Amino acid sequence: MSYLVSRRGRFSVRVHVRTLIASCALLLAAAVVAVVNLSSGDFPVPVADVLKSLAGQGDAGTDFIVYDLRLPRVLITLFVGAALGVSGATFQGLTRNPLGSPDFVGLTVGASSGALVVILLLGGSGLAIGAGALIGCLGTSITIYLLAFRRGVQPFRLVLIGIGVSALLDAFNSLFVYRARLDEAVEAQVWLIGSVNGHGWTEVAVVGILLAVLLPVALYFGRHLDLLALGDETAVLQGVRVERSRAFLALAGVGLAAGATAAAGPISFVALAAGPLAARLTRSPRAGLLPATLMGAALLVASDWLAQRVLPGNDVPVGVVTAALGGIYLTWLLAGQGAKR
Repeated sequence: MSYLVSRRGRFSVRVHVRTLIASCALLLAAAVVAVVNLSSGDFPVPVADVLKSLAGQGDAGTDFIVYDLRLPRVLITLFVGAALGVSGATFQGLTRNPLGSPDFVGLTVGASSGALVVILLLGGSGLAIGAGALIGCLGTSITIYLLAFRRGVQPFRLVLIGIGVSALLDAFNSLFVYRARLDEAVEAQVWLIGSVNGHGWTEVAVVGILLAVLLPVALYFGRHLDLLALGDETAVLQGVRVERSRAFLALAGVGLAAGATAAAGPISFVALAAGPLAARLTRSPRAGLLPATLMGAALLVASDWLAQRVLPGNDVPVGVVTAALGGIYLTWLLAGQGAKR
C-alpha cells in the first residue's frame, strides 16, 4: 500500500500496488485477446494490419473486415463482460455473499422473462427484445427489494428471496417456451443461451452508454463497500450515508446487469466469478470494483475466443462456454473448500 500526496497536501490518493499491477495485467490480457479475435476468423488478417486499421491507416478490405465484421462483436464481449463483472462484484459486496450475483438473485432470469414476453407474445426482435429484457430486469429487482424489505433490507434475506423469485421465474420461462410454436421456441432458446453472434453497433452503443454512465457511479460509491460490510452502524460512524450509497450501488448494479443481458442474453458465470477471481489475483479479502470490471471483460473476450474454436466450422454461442467454465470453477471451488476441512 502506498499514498500519493500533493505538494501542498490538499489531496491524497491511496494506491494498492498489487491491485494496480493486477488491473494493468488484466487490461493488457483483454486487449491482447481482443486483437487476436480481430485478426482471426474465416479471413485471417495479420495483427500488424489490424493495428494499422485501428489506427486509421488500413486499406479498404482490411477496414471492412475489422470494422464491419469483427469489431462490433469484440466490443460487445468487452463491454458486456465489464458490465457483468462490476455488477456481480457490486451485489456480492452489498449482500456480503459470494453467491449474491445477478445470476443467483434473479436479475438475469427476470431479464429473460421480459425478453421471452417480447419474443413469444409480441413477436418482437432486435431492440424490442432488449427493451423487454431491461424492463424485466428492473421489474424483478423492484419486486425482490419490496419482498425483502422489513424495516430495511438484510443481505441474507435479499439473497434468499432473490433465489426464490429466480426459481419461480425460471419455471415461468420453461412453461412459456414449452407452449410456444417450434420456430418461436428455437429463437427463444437460442437467446436464453447467451450469444454475441450477429450483434452490431446498436448493441455496442446501448451497453457502451450504460457502462459510461453507470460505471463511474459504481466506482465512486464502491469506496464504501468495505465499510458497509462491517455493518451499518460502523459505516455511519465513519461518515458514510448508508442508504444513499446502497441505493446508488444497487441502481448501478441493476442497470449494468440489465444492459448486459439485453445486449447478449443471460450469459452465466462471468458476474459470479469475476469478483472472486479478481480478489484472488490481488490477494485481497474482497475485490475492488475496477479489477472485477477488467476481469469480467477479460473472461468474456477469452470465452468468445474459445467459442469460435471449440467446434471447427461452428460458431458456438459464448453462453455455452461460460456455463462450462462456471461448472469447472464451482467444482474446483467446492473441492478446494472440502480439502481445507
